[in-house]
Amino acid sequence: MNYNFDKPIDRLQTDSVKYGLRKVLFGTEDIIPLWVADMDLPTAPEITAALVERMQHPIYGYTLQGNLFWKAAIDWIKKRHNWEIKQHEFTFTPGIVPAIGFLVEALTNINEKVTIFSPVYGPFKDNIIGTGRELVDIPLINQNNYYYIDFETLENEMINGLKLIVFCNPQNPSGRVWNKEELQKLLLLCDQYDVNIISDEIHADLVLFDAIHIPLASLSEIGKKRVVTCMAPSKTFNLAGLNCAYLIFKNKELQRKYLAKVKHLHLDFGGIVATTSQIAAYNNGENWYQEVKKYFEGNINYIIEELSDSPITVMKTNATYLLWLDCRKISNNNKILKEFFHKKAKVGIQDGEMFGLAGQGFMRMNIACARSILKESVKRIKIALDK
Repeated sequence: MNYNFDKPIDRLQTDSVKYGLRKVLFGTEDIIPLWVADMDLPTAPEITAALVERMQHPIYGYTLQGNLFWKAAIDWIKKRHNWEIKQHEFTFTPGIVPAIGFLVEALTNINEKVTIFSPVYGPFKDNIIGTGRELVDIPLINQNNYYYIDFETLENEMINGLKLIVFCNPQNPSGRVWNKEELQKLLLLCDQYDVNIISDEIHADLVLFDAIHIPLASLSEIGKKRVVTCMAPSKTFNLAGLNCAYLIFKNKELQRKYLAKVKHLHLDFGGIVATTSQIAAYNNGENWYQEVKKYFEGNINYIIEELSDSPITVMKTNATYLLWLDCRKISNNNKILKEFFHKKAKVGIQDGEMFGLAGQGFMRMNIACARSILKESVKRIKIALDK
């Protein structure tokens, strides 16, 4: 089947967050929104067909995530990541962000130290501070336009009582795919100092340019003991509005602690669209998935080439449809950068400071849209740079 990703799709009458919040975030609706991480591309038609078929049944009652639902996830993860999961090791969640908040509460106590490696997805910080824990922000080391973990600082924080790491694998916003040696070193340190890890792997399927994603918990017995893995079909298949995600626990005790926080709230099961969409995506979405990844690679290469002679440097990426733009040659002041992109260029990319201490002088761009929209965005940026 041929998929037409080049045709722009109008989302204005769909209550879209990306378009509906333009005035709030950017001060104008006359702007191209390339910020929040969903796609302006149609999902796999097999998913749409499955949802339409299910919606034709006139009863929309409580719905199980049963054997077919979990088998679809088991088979997908085995095929994509060569990782075997048993059904009882899964726990459903309507969203990874709330799940991380409950995990922080389940695995630590008030005022205990929880770390992130910034720049990183902003809600990590919110979940740590919002649950009364002490945020420890360890900036990644930017070496030759590529991020590395600062293991020396991390170990010092572990010595000083760090209890939990909220980790992003692959890394958002930079698209960094962590290699086996880095992940093993992280696990060894965590085991040495009795530190657990929440590993957000929602972008795991979107590894690009022949990169390979390694699920952190799959590496060793330490990984099984120390890591809770967060995954979902939502980023992969553009299903963010359907509230379908899951956690993987290889450690029964960590799963017990989490369920003690959420089970009485009935947050461990989902609805009709979650069940239907995941089964259809994982069982029938393979062709679409492969094609959309190729489209992302083309969009990324386009942006890199077009901005190569500009003061904007695109960080090397191996995953996600998000680009991390080093704009420090324009300004280190993000207020000035927002003024430039949002007011002068009228391109709604995301403020890097939302991603932590290391986001100063950076902005994040979502390239999951028709290439014509990217071309117009680049045109606007270049005109603004020439003024």
